[in-house]
Amino acid sequence: QVQLVESGGGLVQAGGSLRLSCAASGRTLDSYSMGWFRQAPGKEREFVGRIGWIGDATVYSDSVKGRFTISRDNANNTVYLQMNNLKPEDTAVYYCAAGTVWTELEAHYFIWGQGTQVTVSS
Repeated sequence: QVQLVESGGGLVQAGGSLRLSCAASGRTLDSYSMGWFRQAPGKEREFVGRIGWIGDATVYSDSVKGRFTISRDNANNTVYLQMNNLKPEDTAVYYCAAGTVWTELEAHYFIWGQGTQVTVSS
């Protein structure tokens, strides 16, 4: 079973950038489709983006399209979320997740990290 650990969160001013990492242990990631989700205070968790098994396909939510980029390095068992031009509304706990279905539905992701906090100040 693979375990996921996110890192790279923190406090940043609006317009700034952060890169989140999702490191896997226990098994290689190349068998999984990877997703990023986030949960803001008082809100439900929402889909941010996903990347295919070999990184050849990505999908993003409308709210982050053009600002966020997902990539993966299967050799190092890591998935990344590059976040540029951050806005206060991007403030949330960010989670990476692994699944075997190409979908944005979180119910199909069965391995989750613990999350990392991103706070964007105005």
